[in-house]
Amino acid sequence: MREVDRLMVETYGVSLLQMMEVAGHALAHLVRMHLGGAVAGKSLVVAAGHGNNGGGGQVAARHLSNWGAVVTVLIESAERIPEVPHRQWETLAHLPVDRREGARALEFFDRTRADLIVDALIGYGLRGHPRGWTAAAITHINAQPAPVIALDVPSGLDATTGEPAHPCINAAATITLALPKTGLLTPSARPLVGALYLADIGVPPALLAHLHLDVGPIFGRRSLVRLDPQGRVIPDGR
Repeated sequence: MREVDRLMVETYGVSLLQMMEVAGHALAHLVRMHLGGAVAGKSLVVAAGHGNNGGGGQVAARHLSNWGAVVTVLIESAERIPEVPHRQWETLAHLPVDRREGARALEFFDRTRADLIVDALIGYGLRGHPRGWTAAAITHINAQPAPVIALDVPSGLDATTGEPAHPCINAAATITLALPKTGLLTPSARPLVGALYLADIGVPPALLAHLHLDVGPIFGRRSLVRLDPQGRVIPDGR
């Protein structure tokens, strides 16, 4: 997936901002599906990391707010967000979205119960165990009664091996991007991943062929598909 991301930018001219927008919109769509087709008036929390995964979560927050949800975005520190995802943070400042940082963000869980929580803390690049604020956020999220939808991989799960770190998000559903990461399909990951969905972020078949990946027309009918435990598309899966 690192090579897919690199080629998308360097060879095909698809920017991180473009991919982030598509991923975030797909995530928002899955949240809406999970809540029965409407989010108006629902209290939704997006826990976002500093990287591109967090940027995708912030894109979802924007769409969900536009669709009528009451959205709160929790981050560790705005100063640590790199340029591309920071654009999403700046956009949220113009919307009726509650943005909270640091300890104030973690305290949110002590006072409010959400209808659903989005985990956009860590993407597929996890090394070792989550630490500091991120580890505390995962622990707080897992203690909530609200269902959790994870973006790409549940934070704390090794995307390659499927081994969970401590702590690790326990998701009701996971929306992964472009191709399913190998770790999501392992028996050890299955209870933490929940229902697994795969979203189209516009990767050309020629790029996959260049990497000797023959996956067929996954998204010929829909841009969001559900996968079975073996990573096969469930026909008309919901």
